[in-house]
Amino acid sequence: MSGATAWKELVIPVVDRPDISGLVVEDDTPVDNLPSEKQQRLLTESLYTSWDGPPPSEGEQPRPFLAAANVGLFASVKRPPLVPDVFLSVDVVPAEPRWAKENRTYLFWEFGKPPELVVEVVSNREGEELGKKRRGYAAMRIPYYVVYDPARHLGDAALHTFELRGDLYVPIPPWFETLGLGLVEWDGEFEGMSGPWLRWSRGDGTVLPTGAERAESERKRAENERKRAEDERERAENERKRAENERKRAENERKRAEDAETRAQRLAARLRELGVDPDSEA
Repeated sequence: MSGATAWKELVIPVVDRPDISGLVVEDDTPVDNLPSEKQQRLLTESLYTSWDGPPPSEGEQPRPFLAAANVGLFASVKRPPLVPDVFLSVDVVPAEPRWAKENRTYLFWEFGKPPELVVEVVSNREGEELGKKRRGYAAMRIPYYVVYDPARHLGDAALHTFELRGDLYVPIPPWFETLGLGLVEWDGEFEGMSGPWLRWSRGDGTVLPTGAERAESERKRAENERKRAEDERERAENERKRAENERKRAENERKRAEDAETRAQRLAARLRELGVDPDSEA
């Protein structure tokens, strides 16, 4: 099969693949704005850098996943695609050859399934993220739908998360149980641009770090280890000096005692020469 290879073999009916010769799978339309591009990359890059994939069943191997930005989702050749800012699909891998037309985009019949989650980032009031797009993704049977509205174009809430139940999306907290992932709004700086940003989170609430954040954490860890080793070396050196001083003090004390003994013996000898017994009581 020229499509995706799943973590567990999917039982898919053998059907003739549709003719996609007339299908436009990409139109080279550029990303509309810089913050959206960075937001998309932050979400996809941190998954590949810091996520091990969805929770595997007991005794099973880690499960593969595919995360991408601005790639079309085709549920049918007869319907136009939807192009989310980010999507996440688990138990799939891209097929080879990668530049073949059927492998350059996300064709549901090639991958055997829809993605588990899509994210739309709102940059204006024209995208219909809570209207037409929401209905479109529900028709595609995508389990989780996320709308991130950092500028609050659509209302007071920045983050809208939904789960497909029946034919409709219903609001849920930003935790996706089947993926073992959540989403949080994070205030910080990413590649020189201040937030807020939408970040993936673990069950304990910590965000999935980017490659740069992991490298910085490792640098700090190594620096702390270097300082710890340096402090230990200084402590050992101070201990050596203390022991050396103690040895010298003991040596000086020994010599002082020997000198005192020598003086006492000389005095006793002199007294004997004078006829005085130094050992007798006065």
